[in-house]
Amino acid sequence: MASFSFGSGNAAGLLRIPLYAVGRMGTMLVPRGTRWVFGCGTGIGDGALALWRLATSEGRTAVWLTSSERERADAAALGIPTIPKTSPRGWWATARAGVVVVTHGQGDVNRYATSGAFLVQLWHGIPLKRIGLDSPATVTVPDVPGAAVLRRVIALLYRSAAQRIRLMPAASDRSRGRLESAFALGGGRVVVTGEPRVDVLSAGAPEESRRTARALLEDASGPLPSGSRTLLYAPTWRDGSDDPAVPSAADWVRLIALLEREDAVLFVRSHPLGAGEYRPPLPTRRVRMLGSDVLADVTPALPGIDALITDYSSMAYDVGLIGMPVLFLAPDAEDYARTRGFYGSYEEVAGDGAAKDWHVLTARIEQLLTDEGVFAAHADRSRTLSAQMHAFRDGGSTRRVYDAIRARTASRGAR
Repeated sequence: MASFSFGSGNAAGLLRIPLYAVGRMGTMLVPRGTRWVFGCGTGIGDGALALWRLATSEGRTAVWLTSSERERADAAALGIPTIPKTSPRGWWATARAGVVVVTHGQGDVNRYATSGAFLVQLWHGIPLKRIGLDSPATVTVPDVPGAAVLRRVIALLYRSAAQRIRLMPAASDRSRGRLESAFALGGGRVVVTGEPRVDVLSAGAPEESRRTARALLEDASGPLPSGSRTLLYAPTWRDGSDDPAVPSAADWVRLIALLEREDAVLFVRSHPLGAGEYRPPLPTRRVRMLGSDVLADVTPALPGIDALITDYSSMAYDVGLIGMPVLFLAPDAEDYARTRGFYGSYEEVAGDGAAKDWHVLTARIEQLLTDEGVFAAHADRSRTLSAQMHAFRDGGSTRRVYDAIRARTASRGAR
């Protein structure tokens, strides 16, 4: 079952209103310093890690706020100092920080102490599906008396929290417009710098990037057959509902037979907030789990993947940076468009060929693996889609974001 939904999350948020008020009063009394505080909703990774590395190399004093022992251990392995984000020290670190960096929301750090900080919201993907205030799902509440009033309150709270953002990088002008709308941000706070999280896809020689990525995949899942091709299946979150694309037993049998025949490995990375059982009913090394519990940040591993399969993940925009073909599986596209919504139409991203089931998709995977012309055509389409959404592919987005932060905080003393 799904571990989270907007309805349950918003209900919890309403109950936390007194704590937000107390935290706001506290931050009015505590002076901001110069230290940078980092947090990331998926662990030690994403654009926050790229920015951490650059900021600390430039002499910034920084600390990472963690929410689990796994995060603390991952940070320790990289030499990153940490503080538990929900502890009193976590509140104090956030309240004293001059710059606060997050990737998902203000709960990436101590959510009750962000008022008054220079808040940098890196976000974690180019919006394909509607997010924030652009999506009706964002203000979902439990079906109780007064639900309409509660939805208005949630929208007001969401808008108010978003106004704390001082800087938000965008991959392109098209992405900038979506982020400005979703977070109700004006005044030049969304800047087209490129996204730090994908610099790893543009920096370095392709051959070296692939070797490094394959090593990451093998560290996470075990040795790969020599010369085998790799596929990544990355379904997105259904806003708390079950995933309708989970393969049946017959689907698994057909798929595994194809993987064996074509010497391929399928990595499955279901969304950390999603529901669905993706483990095949028979033992096989041709299907391997690659969830966030196994590999916190998948982006550095993408150069080691040969093709992506997804539904509505913004990863479809990213993999074109390395010329990776994409296949789409979306049995609920019409319902998803109605309940969540897309920026533009889904067909603009997936074309008219999104598969509705695994039977059709398996046949398309076979074409991709056996026909070089089909593979090249999908790769070219992926590059074109990416070029529409990524203005930069020079590996320098982290530097541009860092320079923008430094320029805008120079008068605030957050050095």
